[in-house]
Amino acid sequence: MLNRRRECELLDRLLGSARSGESAVLVIRGEPGIGKSMLLDRAASAAAGLRVLRTAGVESEMELAFAAVHQLCAPLLDRIERLAGPQRDALATAFGLMAGNTPSPFMVGLATLSLLSQAGQQQPVLCVIDDTQWLDHASAQTIAFAARRLQADAVAMLFATRDPGPELSGFPELVVRGLDSSDSRALLDSVVGAQMDAPVRDRIIAEARGNPLALLELHRVWTPAQLTGGFGVPDASGLPGWLEQGFRQRFSALPAATQRLILVAAADPTGDPILVWNAARSLGIEPEAAAPAAAEDLVMFGSRVIFRHPLVRSAVYQAASAQERRNAHQALADSTDRQAEPARRAWHRAQAAPGPDEDVAAELEREADRAQACGGLAAAAAFLERSAALTLDPHRYAERALAAAQARQQAGAFDAALRLLDAAEARPLDALQRARVDLLRGQIAFALNFGSDAPPQLLAAARQLEPLDLALARETYLEAFSAALLAGRLATDAGLLATARAARAARPSPRPRPPDLLLDGFALLITDGYPAAAPLLKQAVSAFVDQHMPASDGLRWLWLAGHAAGLLWDYESWDLLSARFVQLGRDTGALTVLPMALSTRAGACLFAGDLTQAASLGGEEAAVTEATGSRIAPYAALGLAAFEGRSSDAMQLIETGTKDVLQRGEGVGLSFIQWSAALLNNGLGHYAEAREWARRASEDTPAQRFTSWALAELAEAAARTGDPECAAAACQRLTESTRASGTDWALGIDACSRALLSDGQDAEDLYGEAISRLERTRLRVALARARLLYGEWLRRERRRLDAREQLRLAHHMFTEFGMQGFAERARIELEATGEHARKRDAETRTDLTPQEAQIARLVADGATNAEIAARLFISASTVDYHLRKTFRKLGVRSRSQLARHVLQPGRRAEPASDA
Repeated sequence: MLNRRRECELLDRLLGSARSGESAVLVIRGEPGIGKSMLLDRAASAAAGLRVLRTAGVESEMELAFAAVHQLCAPLLDRIERLAGPQRDALATAFGLMAGNTPSPFMVGLATLSLLSQAGQQQPVLCVIDDTQWLDHASAQTIAFAARRLQADAVAMLFATRDPGPELSGFPELVVRGLDSSDSRALLDSVVGAQMDAPVRDRIIAEARGNPLALLELHRVWTPAQLTGGFGVPDASGLPGWLEQGFRQRFSALPAATQRLILVAAADPTGDPILVWNAARSLGIEPEAAAPAAAEDLVMFGSRVIFRHPLVRSAVYQAASAQERRNAHQALADSTDRQAEPARRAWHRAQAAPGPDEDVAAELEREADRAQACGGLAAAAAFLERSAALTLDPHRYAERALAAAQARQQAGAFDAALRLLDAAEARPLDALQRARVDLLRGQIAFALNFGSDAPPQLLAAARQLEPLDLALARETYLEAFSAALLAGRLATDAGLLATARAARAARPSPRPRPPDLLLDGFALLITDGYPAAAPLLKQAVSAFVDQHMPASDGLRWLWLAGHAAGLLWDYESWDLLSARFVQLGRDTGALTVLPMALSTRAGACLFAGDLTQAASLGGEEAAVTEATGSRIAPYAALGLAAFEGRSSDAMQLIETGTKDVLQRGEGVGLSFIQWSAALLNNGLGHYAEAREWARRASEDTPAQRFTSWALAELAEAAARTGDPECAAAACQRLTESTRASGTDWALGIDACSRALLSDGQDAEDLYGEAISRLERTRLRVALARARLLYGEWLRRERRRLDAREQLRLAHHMFTEFGMQGFAERARIELEATGEHARKRDAETRTDLTPQEAQIARLVADGATNAEIAARLFISASTVDYHLRKTFRKLGVRSRSQLARHVLQPGRRAEPASDA
């Protein structure tokens, strides 16, 4: 190898990391011909003791989903049965090994990570990925996902690319520079010897700028006049074009049969010699045609068909006429097994079609369905887009273009989806197709802006759909309402009122399903108020609780049903629906909705006083959002900080979260942040600040559950700051929802709030009612707060003994929960009665990293290493690594000891050896 000492040292360190059981990732970046592939080959040859897995992107294969990751993992597929069920099914479905629901690309990525990690436990693994810029979208996403989640795994990943895309951002990079003058001269001399004049040699070295491939090829491309006089000599940025020109010249000088053979090979991305020779024979090409290609060092036909460089392939393909390329693709299509490789066959047929061809278009449409079932949304969109281009019938063209736009939208390629919608609108559309265009535009707007611009577009689509497809229209109305609810006060137009009025004016469903009931209930809530809507919303929530619906419907509507349960003060339904939503998200790998599901579930745990479980769910939410790059208001993290009374952490989350939700137009997130700030400050005894935060949160729509919850905080804060009018107004608004709800939660909160404004026996009775009702629920935090308020009132009534009983219970409960703000407030009140309450030392586990603490909490929940790995998007090896460190730090010897430590913090076992 030429003098690449620095590069070789980095590669050796990467291999050493894998050999020592540590993961490593390196991206090799550089222009075409600079020597990236050579460095990959060097690493593979030096990987003694490692299992080498290789794959490479091919430009013509970019639309075939999971092609590259399938090639990478093919040697490991005998291990697929060892994967956890959802991971096994996702990977098998993606690779076409089984039929099943469309797998999440992130679940496929997690399965790939697990497969590589398992292989690394037996023998260190080196993954070599060349021409990353040409990986199909699904493979690029999957492999990069796995690379980011590697931690304590004996796996090294080595990428080579011209320009790293967003998938590879943030990884360590090795930028390959050109050779120095002496190495350039040595390389050039090795191929031309002393036959070249010194001025010509110097000119080539100067223009090649150290690019090895340019040094080997430019002397073939330029005439002596160009070399000596500089006429037509390109700058460095033009080297790839000049190199391709040189390859084209050499290609054009070959015999006609050899040119046709090389073109067939260039049109086939697989490098399969059997396929290439079968196609060549169908074109009358004899085996002797390969010899001139090998002699010219352009293509080698052996156990694989290998081009000297990707530029050779592109140069050959571009040099051929359109008819010659069609002939090559037709020969390849005819030689491709219809059963084994239907997608490749359809793609070759599409490239061979000279114009509109309904038979080919229909085959592409079928393959799009197959690709989508395997999770290849980008591939499905490409097939549908090409299918539309080959369609002459205007109606069918519109259908296929709309289907392609929907696939692009689902794949997150919003610009491409909008371009396809523009193309569809350029043709005649029927009424249903026009409505579907508006629906897709609204869904794209919702995905891009999270509600601020989407409601009016979705509302327009729903109105158009109503006379055409009532079920779809009502779903679209509910989707518009959902978007408007999320946008809340930040909606730009067509907010909740406009959506609700339109939904109420729409035709009712003859057979109402749970989503229909939900739509009618929310619409009635906005137009007629809480008391009128409560019975219908209760019916809707009960329908969601009682009926088992398809996973697709559950993923779509369970968050809204859970929201309705919280709005109705129906904790049991909220608890059940939030747990079901999380389980469904985990089982299906629906990572786009899982953050919302986890944050909702964390909220239910916070209200029950289970802050440990809420912290565990919050950690899982953080892992999902980090893995997927999604953005969401800090629901779990801020809720936990507010309940625990961690003022500094909470205020930082409030500041950053507010900026984020304002930027994205997420009004529901703003209301949550303001309610959390009110709760935090009430716990800390900062009542003036709590009143201001609660006032802001209570100004939102009554369709937001945080609005009602904020009214309870406002009543408490206003009462404590000597503002009875504000407290009374808050109680009056609160009573409207609590009385209509009628649950013990609602009536307990209502009684407690009204007690703040009462005196004497009335106050005593109301506090007693609040405690009695809340004792019948699992809402232990609300019960502790009612006892605290009652104890504070009793102390002010100079009933010290009675006050001590309530305050002692409240202090004990808050301390048990880990709610230090409220616990300190109870301690101060208790001491004011003359009873000394020990101030609990702040629990600290600063010796554990956040990930170690999260793993410890999941162990306490009874999760296995494999289950923890799946939830945190890491490998089981990484879980084991962190668990061993946690055992050593905490001095525990077993999972049961660790669980007791998490559930009863502050305990420490005897020093332990590695476990």
